[in-house]
Amino acid sequence: MLQLQAIRENKEDILRALKKRNLDASPLLNSVVELDEKRRGIQTKLDNTLAESNKLSKEIGMLFKSGKAQEANALKEQTAALKDLSKELGEALNSTANELQTVLYQIPNVPHDSVPAGDSEEDNEEIFREGDIPQLDSKALPHWELAKKYDIIDFELGVKITGAGFPVYKGKGARLQRALISYFLDKNTEAGYQEIQVPHLVNEASGYGTGQLPDKEGQMYHVQADDLYLIPTAEVPVTNLFRDNILQESEFPICYTAYTPCFRREAGSYGAHVRGLNRLHQFDKVELVRVEHPDHSYAALDGMVAHVKTLLRELKLPYRILRLCGGDLGFTAALTYDFEVFSTAQDRWLEISSVSNFEAYQTNRLKLRFKDGNGKSQLAHTLNGSSLALPRVLAGILENYQTEAGIQIPEVLVPYTGFDILN
Repeated sequence: MLQLQAIRENKEDILRALKKRNLDASPLLNSVVELDEKRRGIQTKLDNTLAESNKLSKEIGMLFKSGKAQEANALKEQTAALKDLSKELGEALNSTANELQTVLYQIPNVPHDSVPAGDSEEDNEEIFREGDIPQLDSKALPHWELAKKYDIIDFELGVKITGAGFPVYKGKGARLQRALISYFLDKNTEAGYQEIQVPHLVNEASGYGTGQLPDKEGQMYHVQADDLYLIPTAEVPVTNLFRDNILQESEFPICYTAYTPCFRREAGSYGAHVRGLNRLHQFDKVELVRVEHPDHSYAALDGMVAHVKTLLRELKLPYRILRLCGGDLGFTAALTYDFEVFSTAQDRWLEISSVSNFEAYQTNRLKLRFKDGNGKSQLAHTLNGSSLALPRVLAGILENYQTEAGIQIPEVLVPYTGFDILN
């Protein structure tokens, strides 16, 4: 959520920056300024009314002590009227504050200066590419056919149990999933991230804190009976560990990694491009979350990008990195780098990780602050990244490592799987 002071002081700069998202935010920002002025005006009236009421109450007390009951009772009538006015002003203040908050929730984060302008994913900027794309023979299969051939993932059984987008991993397929999770967690902890286990459901406040609510795209699964939400990523519960906290500057950096299943409705996702593991409603992911000093958050972002590179190099998967354009940038992010692995059998790139800096957008919602060296309270910065999302990594391994004898297992995973070929 953007800060009110920033909107008041830098309105035109924010408007120009948000145009990178193809958004004319002038109606929203004008509404914010108007509602903030209205709120301030009501607050001033309320403060003055309360001050006058307190003053009269003291006078009434003095009059009663002096035996001037008639004059005191006359003033009591005035204080009663002031109390009624205070109640009306308090209700108006709450109503205006809620209206202001609702508008603020509709404004996305301001893109970083390096974010290119653009309308869609077609305008994303490729900044890095690494790895050789293997040459497969004409008999090479896409991962969903390989999964059936080797009986490691059963998509139809998942449909029977739940519905489309909920696969069942079997035998060596399940072991390979577990191997990837353990490998990612081990690499993350070696890099200085503390492993943590968190709930897979969150309350409404947590959803608002990290920006998943209001649910603009209909992605959240909602358990109405308990008013809880299934998490779309571990980012939500991990980042909310620090909601309403005041940290000390010496605590930075705060680095966590967590494995969780993730749940996304992905409304409107149909067609061949979402076949197999390409897009699921439930999938496994290992996440990185950082809470940083504002001066160091972009260096931390570069470090996270370098770390994900290491994982893909060790897995020996061909990949590229994209800097997302304004039109493809997530609502809460200031800058995002997408990692994509090349699916040889499908002849297309598949997103496997997003690494983002949210700057103070989430922390303003979370009320997550820190005390600097001068004792002044400031908003921290938050970052997160997939390290990694399993379905498309698994798809890339199955397709790129397929041979006539079976599917070779990446060398770094063999100690975790206990086998070096899947056949």
